[in-house]
Amino acid sequence: MNVPITKPTLGEEEAQAPLASIRTGWVTQGPKVAEFEKAVAAYVGAKHGVATSSCTTGLHLALHAIGIGPGDEVIVPSLTFIASANAVLYTGADVVFCEVDRRTFNIEPADVERRITKRTKAIMPVDQIGLACDIDAINVIAKRRGLDVVEDAAPAIGATYKGAKVGSGAHQVVFSFHPRKVITTGEGGMITTDDDDLAARLRTLRQHGMSVSDVARHQADKVIIEDYPEIGFNYRLNDIQASIGIVQIRRLDELLAARRERAERYNRELPTVRGIEIPYVPPYAEHTYQSYMLTLTKDCPLEREELMTRMLRRGIATRRGIMASHLEKTYTTRYGKVSLPVTEEAARTTMLIPLYATMTEDEQTYVIEALREELGPA
Repeated sequence: MNVPITKPTLGEEEAQAPLASIRTGWVTQGPKVAEFEKAVAAYVGAKHGVATSSCTTGLHLALHAIGIGPGDEVIVPSLTFIASANAVLYTGADVVFCEVDRRTFNIEPADVERRITKRTKAIMPVDQIGLACDIDAINVIAKRRGLDVVEDAAPAIGATYKGAKVGSGAHQVVFSFHPRKVITTGEGGMITTDDDDLAARLRTLRQHGMSVSDVARHQADKVIIEDYPEIGFNYRLNDIQASIGIVQIRRLDELLAARRERAERYNRELPTVRGIEIPYVPPYAEHTYQSYMLTLTKDCPLEREELMTRMLRRGIATRRGIMASHLEKTYTTRYGKVSLPVTEEAARTTMLIPLYATMTEDEQTYVIEALREELGPA
């Protein structure tokens, strides 16, 4: 049996969805993107959704739109995919890496506070692999110190924090629609915000800084010559992608339920396996389980890479957990050695195992039994 690490859930409706755009000839950013933006904003409870070509470009756009640039610092947890930190470098600002909580692996508010300087302009918390961070604690710090918050919620669409959807009531939250996420548009991202002026600025900046969109010009009954008052970017999602997203957002609750059901089975059965800990979910949060991450304890009889190799031989795909971005050459050459012991231990000892909405009972049984055979009983 072969079990992949993940698999996008796409059906016939998604396959047919782009046809309308293709037949009209409007395949770039247009009416389907606007429809998708409204659907995502309505789902999470935000006033605006601004679609982008990826979460990475969304993060860059969100930072740029609030004036982050050379001489500024943005605090980012190191335990995250490197795109979070890279988005800061794109602006010319500096990344200041911070620690994470030992149980949630999300940003540690107390450590954030310690790393604020006169140059700090923003904090970028990350909702790691679909678990909402303690955003209230971050917002308290940000408000007290006069800082902006840009929340990297790449894997967290559908996650909840204290009963509210991630993406609601926030200044800027950025989601991803990469195929590894719960829903996908192939590639794509979305910024949600309740700020009318900011949403308008984001829409202008993602389309080269164009004063009047091409959609508006095509729909006008008179000639409109646009201008370009500032430098923008080509960060557009297209209507083919958005048409798939419209179907996927309608299915989101169904897909989340399927993922959570499979995660709950892991939660019930894996504590009987030696040397591993299941994910911790605090009472204020509801996880999307973009991924299911194990922590290998000191009692684990195998090193992580050896365990991953043995699982691979059985046809089971695994991945390392979350990277420590501050250890990558991109950042060591800029900032030298930064000591983040909690992050470094987590990066060494975490491992992702297969989880996806269409995972069968037999596939999951095979994964559980393989771990039990390799590691033994607890």
